[in-house]
Amino acid sequence: MKKITLLFAFLTLFIGCNTTTENTTNVLANQQEKINDFAIIIHGGAGTILKKNMSDEKEAEYKAKLEEAIKVGHSILKNGGTSQEAVMKTIQIMEESPLFNAGKGAVFTNAGTNELDASFMDGKTLNAGAVAGVTDVKSPIELAIKVMTDSEHVMLSGKGASTFAKENGLEIVDPSYFYTERRFKSLERIKEREKTELDHDDKTAAFYDADIKNAKFGTVGCVALDKDGNIAAGTSTGGMTNKRWGRIGDAPIIGSGTYANNLTCGVSSTGWGEYFIRSQVAYDISAQMEYQQKTLKEATQNVIQNKLTKLGGTGGVIALDNNGNMAFEFNTAGMYRASMDDQGELIIKIYKE
Repeated sequence: MKKITLLFAFLTLFIGCNTTTENTTNVLANQQEKINDFAIIIHGGAGTILKKNMSDEKEAEYKAKLEEAIKVGHSILKNGGTSQEAVMKTIQIMEESPLFNAGKGAVFTNAGTNELDASFMDGKTLNAGAVAGVTDVKSPIELAIKVMTDSEHVMLSGKGASTFAKENGLEIVDPSYFYTERRFKSLERIKEREKTELDHDDKTAAFYDADIKNAKFGTVGCVALDKDGNIAAGTSTGGMTNKRWGRIGDAPIIGSGTYANNLTCGVSSTGWGEYFIRSQVAYDISAQMEYQQKTLKEATQNVIQNKLTKLGGTGGVIALDNNGNMAFEFNTAGMYRASMDDQGELIIKIYKE
């Protein structure tokens, strides 16, 4: 009897182990063959970006800044640095450029202020940090990472986030640092159109779709895979031009604007934030890889071209999986984007191809 009991116990354990192994294999079945030991991918926003509206000089300016930013991160990864450092340093280059709707180039709120959002996630630990409505911290992405590493919280906002930044020695600037004539003129044009073309009771969704559509875009983001196999993702933005009431979009929301998991992938989003929040776009891509065994390309295409588009959302994502496969996916006319693999091959694109 004891022998039968022991045999039964052994068989149960054996079957259980096999089931666990099989489940693990299924979860990882979506993973493609490893193609890069390290890699980095970035975006500078998506929207109605058309070549006919872009001068050669301006196009060259955008491409040069994208190249500068991604090469900083790639150098860090090539020399054995962490994906966390690569993401932060890369995004900081874009935050310091007036070309993008993040940091120095942030758009203006209805009140004529700049309110900045950012988030970061570590794919190894699933730890994350985020900030929203910051007005005087030079680098929102650095603050988001500091929230992750030096606090017990995930998200801080407004004055509290600024206080935390000061207490932790981050660079504080006068809010005028974020002023750019281009962004302020954009606010003035939108507010003028509100006054002259529409009555207060006639501010329909169609108006916002047509006129403010491009005021939502310009967010910057980065996803990196380091030589240790760790994925990190980060996103930084000034939000939506003419936003009111402390509006917060998807950029600081973990799972919407940013997500990273070493088991699957890292994602940074850009687009109409309300739809990305409702769809949990960044997490959904990872979840489809983990639970439906989809490849990175299959998951990004399904989420952006199918689910998000059907809902009415516009924008896109950059994504990078744990084998170094990279994907750009967007349903707009263009997205500022770049990638570099472990061989140093650089790809920079702006328009839909």
